[in-house]
Parts: sequence; C-alpha cells; structure tokens
Amino acid sequence: MSFKDTLFSVKRTLNCGSAVIDFKQPRVMGILNITPDSFYDGGRYMNKKDILLRTGKMLEEGADMIDVGAYSSRPGAAHISAEEEKRRLAGALEALRKVHPGIVISVDTFRADVASFAVNEFNVNIINDISSGMMDPEMIPVVASLRVPYIMMHMQGTPQNMQVNPVYQDVTKEVLSFFAERLRKAVDEGLNDIIVDPGFGFGKSLDDNYKMLRELDLFRVLGCPVMVGLSRKSMIYKFLKLTPEEALNGTTSLHTLALQNGASILRVHDVKEAIQTIRLWSQYQNAGK
Repeated sequence: MSFKDTLFSVKRTLNCGSAVIDFKQPRVMGILNITPDSFYDGGRYMNKKDILLRTGKMLEEGADMIDVGAYSSRPGAAHISAEEEKRRLAGALEALRKVHPGIVISVDTFRADVASFAVNEFNVNIINDISSGMMDPEMIPVVASLRVPYIMMHMQGTPQNMQVNPVYQDVTKEVLSFFAERLRKAVDEGLNDIIVDPGFGFGKSLDDNYKMLRELDLFRVLGCPVMVGLSRKSMIYKFLKLTPEEALNGTTSLHTLALQNGASILRVHDVKEAIQTIRLWSQYQNAGK
C-alpha cells in the first residue's frame, strides 16, 4: 500500500496484537507519568503501589489504553539517559503486566532502543513518539519491525527548547506537511497502524494551538485517527490565569471542541470526565437519528 492510498480514508481500527480497537466512537488514553518532573502530576506515581492504584482507577473509569511515560517532555524538562528511562519503565511495566495482563499499554518514548525494550520485554502494544522519528532515525524502521501501532506527534524543536519563540507562517499547513512526509516514510517502511497527534503545546504559541484546534478536521486528509493531548495544558491554565490543578473545566471544554472537529482519541489525566464528555457529545451527535 502506498502513502497515496491512505489519503481521505480514515483508518477505523487499530491492531494492538491480541486486542483490536475500533473508532466507532472516540477512545480515551489515560496518562501514567512515572517521572518526578511532569508539569501536572510529576512525582505522584514513582512506586509500584501508586502506579497500580492510578492505573486501576483509570481502567475502572473506562480508559481504553494506558500511556506510560518515563521521560518528561514538559517545556524545559531535564534530559535523562536511555538507561534511566528503561529503569523507570521496567518496574512499572512489570507490575502492570502482572496485575493487568490484558490491558492495552502505550509507551511514550522517542528512543528506538527503549521502544524495542518495552515491546520485547513487556509486550507493550503501542509506541507513542513525541518526535515522529526525528529525534532517533531508527525509530520508524524499528517500530515497523516490532509490528505495533505507532503514534507520531509533531514538535518544533526538543522538549528543552520547543517553547523558545516557536514561529510558523501557517501552523496547520506546516504540521500537515510535516505529517505527509513522515507518513510517507512510515508507510514505505511497512507501518500500517498509525495515529497522528498535532502536538498541542509542543513548540506552538497560544494562537497556534487554538488555530490547530479550530482546524483539526483538516487532519482527516492524512487518513489516520487523530489523537489530541490537551489535558490541563498551559494553553488552558495560563490563558485563564489558573494552575494546572484548576484546569479540568477548561480541559473538558476543549475536549468537546476536539471531538466536534474529528478527534478519535483523547489523551487525558482525568478519565472519568473524558468518558462523560464523549458520552454527552455522542448523544448530541445521534439525537433524532
């Protein structure tokens, strides 16, 4: 299959090994940060007990996938080695697979060797890469060889410098062009299950973020399910002059707009509220039909 064949026909299922996720309705990915310095929940889930409690709660509330991140990608985050990233992941993934063996787990990493480690050692189902293979040129061919779905996100720069004066002529057009090139490479490498994430807050100004959200339906041209990561981000709390802890209502508002504009996956800290948002939006969409 060529890249051209994927255009305009949005993929409706995701093959996650023993599980197949369909997108008849939007799905929820619960965030599990096992880092000491994430912008909202850094340091809360650093031992197995807290990791399992957090995961159990998200699953009980209806999460379809759990995204485990051991490398903080907040603006200005400290860089850690691949060995430290693997060390953090190993304890968490071992515990999750022991207690919840059948759940769909995504690992948030930009490193090919970490992706291989997570899939081969812990049967991780999805790789979520904030750089779409730009930070590690081996990532796309390695994920293709692992035969797992791949989430590719757009980011201008790196976590350490991405918010230092990001500039676009037209952010939506430029992000779409970026994905067209990266998708072509991924499809040529043999990747079939791909999700795109526009990367809200990753090298974008406030206006850039809201322009992309308003124009999110244009991303359907790529032929891939679209994931959005809006949860409690600075585009909400800084604009409203709040803290991340106070940004749940704003998050829900933007989730509704994202759903209306074609989002297939909400990546969230607050699963229960995201599920409720999807249910209400679905009822609104289907009323009277």
